Amino acid sequence: MSLISIAGLVLGVAVLVVVLSVMNGFEEELRSRVLGVMPHGLIYDDQDGFPDWPAAIAQFSQHPSVLSAAPVAEGTAVAVAGGELVGVSFSGILPEYEVMVSDLPQYLVEGNLALLNDRGFRAIIGTGLARRLNVGVGDDVTLVLPDARLTLAGPMPVTKSVTVAGLFEVGSDADKSLLLLSMADATRLLRSNHVAIRIKLTDLFQARTVLLDLMREIGGDGIYAISWMGRHGNLYDAIAVQKSTMFLLLLLLIAVAAFNVVSNLVMTVNEKRSGIAILMTMGATRQGIAQVFVIHGVLVGAVGVALGLVIGVVSSVYIGDIYRIIESGLGLGLMSEYFIHYLPSKVLISDILTVALVSVGVCIVATLYPAYRASIEQPVQILKYEG
Repeated sequence: MSLISIAGLVLGVAVLVVVLSVMNGFEEELRSRVLGVMPHGLIYDDQDGFPDWPAAIAQFSQHPSVLSAAPVAEGTAVAVAGGELVGVSFSGILPEYEVMVSDLPQYLVEGNLALLNDRGFRAIIGTGLARRLNVGVGDDVTLVLPDARLTLAGPMPVTKSVTVAGLFEVGSDADKSLLLLSMADATRLLRSNHVAIRIKLTDLFQARTVLLDLMREIGGDGIYAISWMGRHGNLYDAIAVQKSTMFLLLLLLIAVAAFNVVSNLVMTVNEKRSGIAILMTMGATRQGIAQVFVIHGVLVGAVGVALGLVIGVVSSVYIGDIYRIIESGLGLGLMSEYFIHYLPSKVLISDILTVALVSVGVCIVATLYPAYRASIEQPVQILKYEG
């Protein structure tokens, strides 16, 4: 019975550690990969489009919460190649500025940002988009913009052929939908010299406050901003809520496992009634009897929690590799709809300590009733009928 009690605790604690570690992994990947490539904040000027954007960048960079800033021209299009059509968003960048606000260069598989020069339409695309369009470096992709231009034959969509100059692989949705162009190429496609200012912040969670400060500093009509929270904040909030919810739900699993400890101790009390009566007649106090069963239950719980923590930590470390093996073998595509397409994991000491303390606390509470039952036994009655 003790082994069954321990096994239940081991399972509950291990599952709780693995789930919390995976949630931590998603949170970390959202910060490092998605927000390392996507803007922390964007400031737009609908009227003038920052014609003197170097001055605006210099002004924004003086804010203590701004690490760096860079110009960007954004648009959407349909990418056509190999008989496939894929909706994409494109960003016109200046490579020398982009390296200061984005971690994308470290995710480049082929090529480099310097290839995005003003001579010829070149693009760097994600590996997911390249596979979808069945193209590689050196191949051409046709971009069809939603804006139409009037011709003698009537309104015609704006189209432009661009050459794939490089590939990147972030491991997020950007791989399937993002296309990088030079600033000059993007503004020509958009038929507008308007650019936005991309901001990289020291503290992601101060994005809204900092962007409001920057808009007040620059003033003027038509100025507005959007933070990463506006674009991806729902993902971060969902992860935080899911982590708290899963902790509470799996804590119930540990509480259920603690009932095994209760039943084990109750059975032990029933089996040892004669021994309890003899100890009491020899001078053992009721408090001392209760302490014996509390210690017994705590030891069972501590062993189960300790083993569960070890198994949970080891499983968390290798959960990504385990998922990849299962995924490659069965081809389930379970992560295809998430913002990253693999199973991340990050073990935090704070989570381990929290799980350990809460689990042991549950086990201590579970021992109180059996210990109380043992302490109120009547030695005379027990010895009379069982002696």
